Amino acid sequence: MLVGAAGVGKTTLARAVTDSLGNDVRWVAATESARSVPLGVFAHLVGTTTSRDPVALLSAAREALAARDDAVVGVDDAHLLDNLSATLLHQIAMDRAARVVCTVRSGEPVPDAVTSLWKDGYLQRVDLGSFTKTESVGLIETELGGEIEEFSADVMWQSSGGNALYLRHLIEGGLDAGVLTPVNGIWQLRGDVALTAGLTTLLEMRLRRVGAGVRTALEFLALCEPLAIEVLCELAGDAPVEEAEVRELICVVVDGDRTEARFAHPLLGEVVRSNIGTVAARRRRGALVRALRGRDTATAAGRIRVAQLCLHSDEAVDAGLLTRAAKDAISLHDLPLCERLGRAALAAGAGLAAAVLVSRALMWQGHSAAAEEILAQFAPDDLDELELVRWGVPRLSILFWHLGDVDRAYEVLDQLDERVRHPALELVVAGTRSGMAVHENRIDEALKIADNVLARPDAPEQAVEWAAFTCGLGLPLVGRADEFAPIFARVQRGQRITDGMINYMMHYCDVTALSYLGELDTAQRRADEYTQFTSAGEYTAWAISRIMTAAVDIRRGFLPKVIREAEQAIAALNAEASLPWLLPARLLLIRAYAGLGRGSDAARVLQDAGEHTGEFMALYDPQLLLARAWVAAASGSTTLAIELAGQAADAAFESGQLAVTTDALHDAARFGDRSAAGRFDGVAAFVRGVLVEPQVRHARGVADGDGSALDAASADFETLGLLLSAADAAAQAASAHQQAGRKRATAESSARAFRLAAVCGGAETPAVRSAAHPLPLTTREREIATLIAAGLSNAEIAHRLFLSIRTIEGHIYRACSKLDLTDRSQLGDLIQRPDDPQ
Repeated sequence: MLVGAAGVGKTTLARAVTDSLGNDVRWVAATESARSVPLGVFAHLVGTTTSRDPVALLSAAREALAARDDAVVGVDDAHLLDNLSATLLHQIAMDRAARVVCTVRSGEPVPDAVTSLWKDGYLQRVDLGSFTKTESVGLIETELGGEIEEFSADVMWQSSGGNALYLRHLIEGGLDAGVLTPVNGIWQLRGDVALTAGLTTLLEMRLRRVGAGVRTALEFLALCEPLAIEVLCELAGDAPVEEAEVRELICVVVDGDRTEARFAHPLLGEVVRSNIGTVAARRRRGALVRALRGRDTATAAGRIRVAQLCLHSDEAVDAGLLTRAAKDAISLHDLPLCERLGRAALAAGAGLAAAVLVSRALMWQGHSAAAEEILAQFAPDDLDELELVRWGVPRLSILFWHLGDVDRAYEVLDQLDERVRHPALELVVAGTRSGMAVHENRIDEALKIADNVLARPDAPEQAVEWAAFTCGLGLPLVGRADEFAPIFARVQRGQRITDGMINYMMHYCDVTALSYLGELDTAQRRADEYTQFTSAGEYTAWAISRIMTAAVDIRRGFLPKVIREAEQAIAALNAEASLPWLLPARLLLIRAYAGLGRGSDAARVLQDAGEHTGEFMALYDPQLLLARAWVAAASGSTTLAIELAGQAADAAFESGQLAVTTDALHDAARFGDRSAAGRFDGVAAFVRGVLVEPQVRHARGVADGDGSALDAASADFETLGLLLSAADAAAQAASAHQQAGRKRATAESSARAFRLAAVCGGAETPAVRSAAHPLPLTTREREIATLIAAGLSNAEIAHRLFLSIRTIEGHIYRACSKLDLTDRSQLGDLIQRPDDPQ
């Protein structure tokens, strides 16, 4: 990866390297104009396809690029890649499917997928700096074929800043303008242009010297780059295109069976574009639309490009094309682009089809009221069955999940139930109903409805998507996560006809299921496949990808990483209306903050999560209770934490969330609850995966005070990759060994706990804190001592623990007697860690 400012010679060096290899080199060049087109620079490799699935498109392009074992992929200006193209490049480099040479302009925003190429060591980064004065003089004299005057050399070097491309253009511009001339064999620069003009001015000077035909060719290219050479010649004529190439204003690139024209320098296209008048630009775009409509609409990228040209052209607006391109855009997760194209289609009279797309794009961007307003303009009585379903499903989605208006959502659902009679459409309505039911925590009912939909091999894809989403949310929670894999595979074989966001929803469910099964390595790999999207247009999809990654990391115990991922996701999801995906992100963030002992931060996020409460998000009620337990634990109230974890287990059990029940009981044991072990009976046997058995052993070790059993549980958790659980088990083992007087075992378990806690970012769970202070105190005495250390008075402690002040005083007296202390302040000082921020 060659990195440097524009014009320092990155492309020249990269081309020289690849030209010397003698391999099959596939060069592509990213451009600003193609950046809005998903898979823009590689789209031609996909061929004609009706698929809108980004994974399928990536796979097709990858096979074309890495067809030979010695394939080399070259990418110029990789910082301008659209996110699908960036993901493709990342996958090729990561898997070593081909050798990669790319250039990146420094100082420009770069897709995360491109940045990770050098950060993660897949490519060697080479930074190219500006030329020194000596190097600049050498370049100038080489280009001119003679000696340059020192004064002129100083001016040119300072004007260019040592930038090789700027120097080349200064030379070319000076020669064209007649201000750079030889005098007695010494080249001299004389004139204001050479002294003061920047690169843009020089390019404009060069353009003023081209004929009308060449300028026309450049204008077409500026509005649609890259452009097939046959199309450009058809529009501008062969001679002007040939002249533009001879003048090195454009370059012709042969890539397989495609021959494309591009600007020799990307800034040249920007200069040309800025100088096209409005009327001329409309006329040029219209000609491009007419030329490309029959050639470039077989792929999603092609349709989007033609549709964008159509928007500001003199060609009649094709509402159908705009609608299809808007659907392509949302299929590829570009919500603002979908909205823009969909609104244009709606204005052109596309009707309900375009309105639904605009509404979905608005909904996913957090503009719920506007999304509802778009659909409210249609009277359901005027719609046939198919139109009613197309209108009703997104509208009830907005009402239910984004506005929290459950009653109105069910009114729309009742309308659908009353009028829809077509068997396929009935399945779509049923699938939607299952999604609402699972979020209302009526999981058994939801899964039965979803199972009935999935049992139909002829079920339409939209119905399958809804039913699969229901199963993806419900099955892991009830302990049947392993049943989701075939459902996920079935959805992956489909075409994502609803919108592209379903792709991320399905992958979130897949990663969640694998995490509940304890298959963390596989879950991590799956999550990594969908974490490379960071553009503004795809921020919602990117946020969901952050959440799915954090869901794996919270199991592993990588707490600082979870905080970074969840905070970024929450920031990306910030909108005028609260998006429902904020809740799972906040639940993860609470756990991470609490695990690090940052009780106040965890409490703040818990308060924010309150905006998601209600029937439409009741599925998460047990997890919210468990989050409250972790906040209490981080604040030192372990008795309250145990109580809340027990309540979470009860709530989860009552709604059939058996996997959440076992998680809650395990957390209670981690907080020190000796009764949790007995409550696993009758639950653990119904939860599938490798996590339950060590959870049960851990809880039994706590109940029995068995240090050896806890050590074994810690080892099991570490083997599975659950490092924070391993740290807690080891810490509790240390306390058990200490109570039994086994000093060596105490030291070994403590060392293990602190090692694991450090890997988790410095975890500060109640168990780890206890291991740091192996004192002969009861759980209640330690809890009160911790609250004293936090600065609470006896009255405040009594209020928090629902005990009398006299009871609190009695516990303090007994604790001080055990430790030979004289007052409560000494007890607080002893329990307080020296580096504790409290």
